[in-house]
Parts: sequence; structure tokens; C-alpha cells
Amino acid sequence: MKEKMSSQTLRQLLARPSIIVIPGVYDCISAKLAEQSGFAVVATSGFGIAASTLGLPDYGFMTATEVLDSVGKIAQSVNIPVIADMDTGYGNALNVMRTVKDAVKAGLAGVILEDQEFPKKCGHFEGKRVIPTIEHVNKIKAAVTARGDSGLVIIARTDARAVLGLDEAIQRGRAYIDAGADVLFVEAPQSVEELQVIAAAFPNVPLVANIIEGGKTPQLSAAELEKMGFKIVFFALSTLLAVTKVMKACLQELREKGTTKDFTEMMTFDEFKELIEVSKYLDLEKQF
Repeated sequence: MKEKMSSQTLRQLLARPSIIVIPGVYDCISAKLAEQSGFAVVATSGFGIAASTLGLPDYGFMTATEVLDSVGKIAQSVNIPVIADMDTGYGNALNVMRTVKDAVKAGLAGVILEDQEFPKKCGHFEGKRVIPTIEHVNKIKAAVTARGDSGLVIIARTDARAVLGLDEAIQRGRAYIDAGADVLFVEAPQSVEELQVIAAAFPNVPLVANIIEGGKTPQLSAAELEKMGFKIVFFALSTLLAVTKVMKACLQELREKGTTKDFTEMMTFDEFKELIEVSKYLDLEKQF
């Protein structure tokens, strides 16, 4: 089954010595472009999906059904593992169990579960609140139970740095790993020194760094983070911010000139048809 194959592939990548650079994606086109560019894994961005689907900020407006529908389509559109941002798991431990079971059915390789209160916010926004440690410990345990033998990679995220300080975030991280999480994600450290402290605190745990251009965490390279001891680096919004800037420029040119014939920052129609495999379906159509 695809879900087992994708999770096994992700686990094999985690077992290798090098850092895994993972772009954030928010729809099937961004995922296919990442795959075409040679990335081994993609991660869905809750921020990106909320913005592109609803035109709203990452404030917990997306329902579990909406998110699972989006990330499931993304997982089916590519042949590389997809890690999904599943926010808080959409409720208590029992809700997390259903969310995880649905994630497995959707063919996801991994899920991120965070310890914010619902409704949550983007990890680089102000005003976040977190649930008690024991509550999220129980959510992680529930997720481990619910994944069964699927191999789904469970990434425990803590947002406690912004609310209760780095020491509390590290304590929570230890509790979440003890509860069975495969990977730890301490969201939004605010300096190189804080990144170093996190890495030193978890020498034998796969760690996530999340780089948001203009966000709270220093914009270090994958090589720099690897030297510190991080295993995964997400560039969660790079594709969304890039495509939005190009789209805005295209629309401005069209509005001002009434044509796009001189706009060069555009994929050709033939290139786009190749991306979505039009020729494959034209050939398939001839068989029936």
C-alpha cells in the first residue's frame, strides 16, 4: 500500500546521516514542482493551505475534513513522501486517533501534531497558547496507537518557546519523545544560540528546524543546521511567497499593459502541460 511505502521511504531518509531539506507545499502543483525539482520529501503548509484555500491567515479556520481533503489530494499527486501539518489533531486524544487513521488512509508518510490550544495560530505569530504537557503527551500516545503498523512518522511539535520559554519547550520535547514521537519540532527558536541549545539537548533525537523567511528563527542554511545536529529543515513558505510575488507582478503587468507577451517570469504552456502529464492522458484516452 502507498501509505506504507511512503512512510518506509521517509524512515529510510531519516536513517541516513545527511539533513533532509523539505519544501513546504500547499497544493498539487507546488508538490509536483518540488518532486520535479528533485526533492525527496515535501511537507504541507497549514499556513499555505489556509491562505490558498480560504484566503485567510493560519488561525485554525480550516477544519479537519478540509485539511485531510487537501493533503490527501497532494499525497496522491506525487510519488514522494508527504508530511502533513495536522495542527492540533483537531481535538482531544480520541480526535487525534481519528485524524491519524485518516492520515494513514490518505497515504501520508508523516504528520505534525502541535501542543497549541485550539484554535491554533501560525507558529511565528504572536498570541499563541499551549495546552498542558500531559494533555499533549496523551495525544502523542494516542497517535502512536492509531497509526498501527503503518509506519506513519509522528512529529511532535511544541510552541512553548513563545509562551513559557525555551527551558519549558525542551522539557516538553523530552516528554513527547518519551511518549513515542519519532521526531521533535521545537517551533520558532529566536536565535542561533537557541537552536544550538535545542540541538545539544537532543543529541540522539531527529530534530526539525523551520525556516520562515521573515519569521522568528534565523535564516540559516541546511548545511549550517546540519552541523548543529538538525535532521530536517522545513522551508515552509518559500514556494507560497515566491509564487505570490511572481503572480502579483504578472497581474500588475497585465493590468497596466493589457498583455503579458513581454512578461518573462512565466512557465510556457507546453512546460505546464508536461508538469500535469497531459500527453499521458491523451494517450490513455485513445485506448478507450
